Amino acid sequence: MSTVKTEIAIIGGGPGGYTAAFRAADLGKKVIIIEKGSKLGGVCLNVGCIPSKTFLHAAEIIRTAKEGSDLGISFPKPEIDIAVMRDHKNGVVSKLTKGLNILCQLRKVQVIHGEGAFVDSKHISIKNFSDSDENKEEVIVEFENCIIATGSRPVVIPGFPIDDPRIWDSTQALELSEIPESLLIIGGGIIGLEMAAVYHELGTEITVVEMADQIIPGADTDLVSVLSEKIKTRYKAVYTDTTVTDIDSTGKQLKVFLKGEDSPDNLLVDRILVSVGRVPNSNALGLEKTGLNTDKKGFISVNSRQETGIPGIYAIGDICGNPMLAHKATHQGKVAAEVISGIKSAFTPMIIPSVAYTDPQLAWMGLTEMEAENNGVNYEVGKFPWSASGRALSEDAVEGVSKVLFDKKTKRIIGAGIVGKNAGELLAEAVLALEMGANAEDLSKTIHAHPTLSETIGLAAEIVDGSITDLPKEN
Repeated sequence: MSTVKTEIAIIGGGPGGYTAAFRAADLGKKVIIIEKGSKLGGVCLNVGCIPSKTFLHAAEIIRTAKEGSDLGISFPKPEIDIAVMRDHKNGVVSKLTKGLNILCQLRKVQVIHGEGAFVDSKHISIKNFSDSDENKEEVIVEFENCIIATGSRPVVIPGFPIDDPRIWDSTQALELSEIPESLLIIGGGIIGLEMAAVYHELGTEITVVEMADQIIPGADTDLVSVLSEKIKTRYKAVYTDTTVTDIDSTGKQLKVFLKGEDSPDNLLVDRILVSVGRVPNSNALGLEKTGLNTDKKGFISVNSRQETGIPGIYAIGDICGNPMLAHKATHQGKVAAEVISGIKSAFTPMIIPSVAYTDPQLAWMGLTEMEAENNGVNYEVGKFPWSASGRALSEDAVEGVSKVLFDKKTKRIIGAGIVGKNAGELLAEAVLALEMGANAEDLSKTIHAHPTLSETIGLAAEIVDGSITDLPKEN
């Protein structure tokens, strides 16, 4: 056993963890990252955000080629080599993880690849090293401050035959080991629908089951309906208000039993993707040895300075609660590093944006209309249909909608939602506008380049501002 000392120990080398490490190192701190995987980057970089977007890009190419015939441009049926697709994805991931290693070296951040657990509130034991040296003894890290950034893992549904290799979680789906003839996706949230988009374009017959009354339950129904209507023409079926009660894995195909008003009693599929949410990785950290407790769901409570109830121990990212998003974790990581370094800092964003990289994309931030109505907020909404956008028409993206919510009294922006091509990119203007306290007039009088899809945000504001000329005047 050996002992190393550091000013800051960070458990978890994902987006939050490595961002905290780099910020702390830049502020003059000695930092050690403890990462149980063989690479830095966490779920997002290695088996999440980046791999899925790489495959979604490939799916978009297939879809665009298919739709080219509408413009008089026809292509032969594409030949798909999933080995090449995997290699390309792995190359993207490798380039980014190598970049993180270089940044660690430049900043003199030490990385230990192994499983870390608290011995007490000032020491972490590292075992089960993930590198090739099997003879490494236990390492004890003595720290002045610790940042917990261990992320989350997919929910496992009790009673399902999860050991069957035909039943996948998101990590296994992103391995792209095969293109099944049929795939059932349990969970109509962002992750499940992104995987549906990929496998559909590769030739798989898709069925989606969602227990809520709509797919992507957190977003407004009018925006979701645009996506819903689009995918219903592509997939075999989308069942909402439906649950999977059992799975029989004894046959050549998986027999799935459903309970829902409009669903069949059962169906046969080749593969199943279970995508019903994630849970925090707090169960194996030895938190009880520090005196730190979690709530019933396994989340660690923190204040705006990312401080837990134990002095010197901080927590960031998924382990602190929803939303479980990489861009939340990175900002929290900077806050934790700055607070430890004596800088006055706090995590106090007005909103955290969400994006579903489906086709079409769906993005929203701030208050949804559902939330505004449920909370009794007095608001006005500007909703601009992309069917009136020259750029959307020219790009065959007329199903899109841009919607902006404003406080009825102050006219300040309080929320926005977009469904359509590149919605995730377009949302940034609305996010900045809300953080800066912009009102309808600010947005409507900001000159947007023409013809662009970004114009639709300004045009939605013009509806509330009363200056819209691209639509008929309301009486």
